[in-house]
Amino acid sequence: MGEKITYDTLFARSFSRSDQKKLGYGAFLGCLLIALSFCLVFRPYSDPPSVGLSTSVPKRMNLVCKSETRSDFCEIHGEDIRVDAKSSTVFISASSQESIPHLEENSTLLIGPYARKEDQTAMRSVRKWLVKPVVGSNAIPLCSQSHNVPAILFSLGGYSGNNYHDFTDIIIPLYSTARVFDGEVKFLVTDSNPWWINKFRNLVQRLSNYEVIDIDNEENIHCFTSVVVGLKRAPRELSIDPSKSPYSMKDFRQFLRTAYSLNKVSAIQMEDENDGKSRPRLLIVARNRTRSFRNTDEIVRMASDLGFEVVVDEADGSIQRFAEIVNSCDVMMGVHGAGLTNMVFLPENAVLIQIIPIGGVEWPARAAFGEPSKDMNIRYLDYKIKTEESSLIEEYPAGHEVLVNPLSISKQGWLTFKAVYLDKQNVNLDVKRFKITLLRALELLHK
Repeated sequence: MGEKITYDTLFARSFSRSDQKKLGYGAFLGCLLIALSFCLVFRPYSDPPSVGLSTSVPKRMNLVCKSETRSDFCEIHGEDIRVDAKSSTVFISASSQESIPHLEENSTLLIGPYARKEDQTAMRSVRKWLVKPVVGSNAIPLCSQSHNVPAILFSLGGYSGNNYHDFTDIIIPLYSTARVFDGEVKFLVTDSNPWWINKFRNLVQRLSNYEVIDIDNEENIHCFTSVVVGLKRAPRELSIDPSKSPYSMKDFRQFLRTAYSLNKVSAIQMEDENDGKSRPRLLIVARNRTRSFRNTDEIVRMASDLGFEVVVDEADGSIQRFAEIVNSCDVMMGVHGAGLTNMVFLPENAVLIQIIPIGGVEWPARAAFGEPSKDMNIRYLDYKIKTEESSLIEEYPAGHEVLVNPLSISKQGWLTFKAVYLDKQNVNLDVKRFKITLLRALELLHK
């Protein structure tokens, strides 16, 4: 849905003259010259008055609302936009019905300002907001705090707190929506999580020059002349659609490097004859709970023998610390999971290796990380484990449906599928078989 409401008021002037038969030609020309002089002298005052100076001229308003694959959002530009937390309403005060020709008076648009609208589970924890044009300002709450910069209203509900969803549902869409304002924009956060703001404060402060407003807890009626409700998001995961945005994932990754002072722009370019001085760094993303490597030491020894300098680490609450580690590496590997989201910090031309566990997760795993790697200029490899490399063989007998027919488990619902294949499964990597994948990564670093 797209709606754009604009209007212009035009003024016209007409002149008449008396047709008097007794008037001499000289007098007629004299009057004409006087009239012409009058028009030239007073012409500046005959132009249409500026908006807001006359109650007879409607205020300019522009309302564009779009319903896209992953998100709904409205961009509102007007003289009087009021955000009322008590009623979860963004009021747009219009001076006349003609100001809103595409919307009936008192009609509403309902927006859940979280960029995963198709996921009903996520949207249950997202507060819905009404976008409501109203003719006249007497019927809506009075302004108690006015702002001279635009605002963006978005939610920290949904799956916030999961690193993958933090980036794909919130941070990247927020960057796409807010970057154009160059910091001169205020964030109105609904479903606020103070710990989330603290975790990503470095990024938030680079997108807005102002303190975040926890709009849900505001008694004040906040008033703006421009408000965006919701965030713009590309259909694909961890991506920006450059055909609809002035920015790209290349721009976003440069933004991250600047925000976290990451110095490594490009991965190592291996020489054909490795003299031992330039060893590529391999990061093994550890997981202490589920989908962890059971034979990490064995993997480290094999990778070291191939010429890698190996780092083993686990993502934690410190984005700065882990971003620096990821950025220092040329290859990153890990079992499918949110930890691989840190690929956004890898240098250009680095290699990501995703270990895909059993359970029929190949397609979602590749959609989550394989496809996004292209726009990030990261080379992607994956390694699908065999049944004998999964810890599930210790819990289920040979021939069990969990091992031979994952589709039957997925039909029992997401929670059952997740409990089996994501929450219970660990990996005992066949290092001889996996060696081929690491050799391929080395080849890519030579190109």
